[in-house]
Amino acid sequence: MGQGTPGGLNRQGMPGDRKQDGDKKEKKFEPAAPPARVGRKQRKQKGPEAAARLPTVTPLTKCKLRLLKLERIKDYLLMEEEFVANQERLKPQEEKTEEDRSKVDDLRGSPMSVGNLEELIDENHAIVSSSVGPEYYVGILSFVDKDQLEPGCAILMHNKVLSVVGLLQDEVDPMVSVMKVEKAPLESYADIGGLDAQIQEIKEAVELPLTHPELYEDIGIKPPKGVILYGEPGTGKTLLAKAVANSTSATFLRVVGSELIQKYLGDGPKLVRELFRVADDLSPSIVFIDEIDAIGTKRYDAHSGGEREIQRTMLELLNQLDGFDSRGDVKVILATNKIESLDPALLRPGRIDRKIEFPLPDIKTRRRIFQIHTSRMTLANDVNLEEFVMTKDEFSGADIKAICTEAGLLALRERRMKVTHTDIKKAKEKVMFKKKEGVPEGLYM
Repeated sequence: MGQGTPGGLNRQGMPGDRKQDGDKKEKKFEPAAPPARVGRKQRKQKGPEAAARLPTVTPLTKCKLRLLKLERIKDYLLMEEEFVANQERLKPQEEKTEEDRSKVDDLRGSPMSVGNLEELIDENHAIVSSSVGPEYYVGILSFVDKDQLEPGCAILMHNKVLSVVGLLQDEVDPMVSVMKVEKAPLESYADIGGLDAQIQEIKEAVELPLTHPELYEDIGIKPPKGVILYGEPGTGKTLLAKAVANSTSATFLRVVGSELIQKYLGDGPKLVRELFRVADDLSPSIVFIDEIDAIGTKRYDAHSGGEREIQRTMLELLNQLDGFDSRGDVKVILATNKIESLDPALLRPGRIDRKIEFPLPDIKTRRRIFQIHTSRMTLANDVNLEEFVMTKDEFSGADIKAICTEAGLLALRERRMKVTHTDIKKAKEKVMFKKKEGVPEGLYM
């Protein structure tokens, strides 16, 4: 029995055997780690470990460029932050300035009238006048710059109480601004045929005092104040004035005598004063008044207000030429066809010191003018200019230019690119016929 028990026991009933059998059941199959995938894209890790994982940083050139780019972005953001801060700081000031400006506009009122300041009484009161009414004793508002106020200046007045609310800075008459020659003419002394003596005189009287005034001081004389150019029409008076404007660097003011005749009483003398005041401000300057006989005729007993106004304009011109104030570096050039009709007071020495006559061209001058006008033309071989130079007809420089132009038009009419002797001959007959007003000689006997 005793021996049969161990032998009869089942092996599976033993405790040791049950424990080993349980270990076999609890142990699970664990596969081996997969090999590293060389050359294939690895899957992106997820989770907190991937978020905390730092990338591998290598000192490459691309990293340096990216750093510089980020630094530029940082600088731009700093500038933008500073700009926004300044805008927030300045915005209240701008709003305050805008509010003050609106208050000033309310005080000024709209619309405003323009007047003249006659006299300053004290810092806050003045006597003003308008162009259509009497003088008024008014106040000066506090925002007006009182340092720039002076008798005679143009001011802005309130439309109801006529208080001084502003000052007109630009006092230059628009008509005077138009008279200033901005672009120099293209004509020069080389374009003038003959007239050597006239060119020499106008240089001595106009250009030399402006460029070398010390020469006149050394010799002990005062330079001429102005010159007058007179002669037949078309002899080159205006052309010489254009050449002076082309050669000099001084300010050139050009005005026609008829422009100084104004509609309203006192506007003509005021325009003359304004013209010479602007010339004095822009000195050295040259004032060229063409057709001076429009206002400079001899004085007589006028029977109409318009004639008296023209005479007052001439009197103001006489005062400006030789008045109490010195003209300084302002030279005057006058031009007319009828010097015999001008007032003697305008032509006396001290006002107009030099009188330059422009006669009809002689044979030498005529030849030179023909050469100037035909130098750019294509002439045929049969053209003989000496025939027209030696003619007995009285030509002026303008007539010669008209003959050359007409000859060119006759050639173009027949589709020819060269001007022949016949063209010039026909042009001469046509120009002389028109000059004599189309009336043949000997028609009325």
